[in-house]
Amino acid sequence: MNQISPLAFVHPEAKLGDNNIIGPFCYIDRNTILGNSNILQNSVTINYGARIGDGNEIFPGASLSTKPQDLKFKGEDTICEIGNNNSIRENVTISRGTASKGLTKVGNNNLLMENMHVAHDCVVGNNCIIGNSTKFAGEVTIDDNAIISATVLTHQFCHIGGYVMIQGGCRFSQDIPPYIIAGKEPTRYAGVNIVGLRRHGYSNDQIELIHEAYRLLYSKGVLKEGIEEIQNNLQITPEIQYIIDFVSSSKRGIIR
Repeated sequence: MNQISPLAFVHPEAKLGDNNIIGPFCYIDRNTILGNSNILQNSVTINYGARIGDGNEIFPGASLSTKPQDLKFKGEDTICEIGNNNSIRENVTISRGTASKGLTKVGNNNLLMENMHVAHDCVVGNNCIIGNSTKFAGEVTIDDNAIISATVLTHQFCHIGGYVMIQGGCRFSQDIPPYIIAGKEPTRYAGVNIVGLRRHGYSNDQIELIHEAYRLLYSKGVLKEGIEEIQNNLQITPEIQYIIDFVSSSKRGIIR
């Protein structure tokens, strides 16, 4: 049974699962789906097109599935999909998609800290931690297990790899490859995220192999040549293949 405050508004066409708690002054629009066992604290807004899974906690002032901040948006019928067991803190805003992809997606088990923004058509993976006031422009992709500190500004279309640690206050317009620490000004490669990898169970041998891959990659002025060095000199484990695929498919280039 859902617990809905008499001071909340839930549109008759909204679809709610079971065991949800809807606090006072929450607003849930039409064409929305809310799963089971979610907690919406006071003053949460769930806008048109939201698809929210189970076990999420959403804090005061958050506004999900907002109209995209994109002048090309002409009112097309798009959605914002949020998975399970996310903690979405105060004043977080997540836009729904545009005609480009039709979908903004946030996965499972993420912590989105206060006042951060996920723009239209972004894809956020699973188990990510995203700091206060960090902003993602449109069509940014964040892979699983990324840690992105506070007040980070990400240019549209950028790709952030898995298991990264991005220093607070960074701003960048190129892709951040997986397993690394990114920091300084301008944002650049600052080593392998050794502590993060160990916390995720990576062995010393795996970490050393990743480190050697980046040594070879960045030893060449042309990334294609760096990839060839990796392929010719290292064992191609899943981690190394991920690095190769990420760099090879980068449209914006990677930080150096």
